[in-house]
Amino acid sequence: MRQSKLFPPEKGHIGTDESGKGDYFGPLVVAGVFVPEEQQNVLTELGIRDSKKISDNRIRELAILLKKGYKHSLVAIGPERYNELYTKLRNLNKILAWAHSRAIENILEEVNCSVAVTDQFGDKSFVLNALMKKGREIELIQRPKAEEDLAVAAASILARAEFLKRLYFLSQDVGMDLPKGSSSLVDEAGLRLVKLHKVEILDKVAKKHFKITRRILASLEE
Repeated sequence: MRQSKLFPPEKGHIGTDESGKGDYFGPLVVAGVFVPEEQQNVLTELGIRDSKKISDNRIRELAILLKKGYKHSLVAIGPERYNELYTKLRNLNKILAWAHSRAIENILEEVNCSVAVTDQFGDKSFVLNALMKKGREIELIQRPKAEEDLAVAAASILARAEFLKRLYFLSQDVGMDLPKGSSSLVDEAGLRLVKLHKVEILDKVAKKHFKITRRILASLEE
């Protein structure tokens, strides 16, 4: 349980980041990590940095170490749930705000922390409004290039590792490789997938509001 207010906050802060936001296939994953002040040098020595600068294999290795050593939270929104939320909210930033706030709250259940740092993905009020009672007690810092912060960088690694794992299992489920990102390779894979399983399969594996969906449907009509 979270520590009493009689105790001062622990020195350190929470960092949150997401993965899958720009990937057509797979979930949206948000991770949070609490990094004690005295652990900053340890993370530097491990080579913790923005996950976009690290190979997938190294991301998986670092994620194992981070999970063992630090308080963390993973909030994964699978494609089906993501599509439901997007249809309802029509706003990606609101979905992100809910997931980031949930990751922060989960860590606050275990750590008496006073500061959280997250990337600037939209109006700061989105996250503040999404935070529940416990979360509202924290100082929220949103800034561009937040991955330069070691706690945010650690969160980016955990989020990406979880995204890669879930994308792999989705690929296994549908019987073909689902590529990362949103390139022309993704368009081609989506078209093959729909021809194999019908268009309804996109509900289960893809973020349907991407323009890729319209291109796939247009290709089917040609």
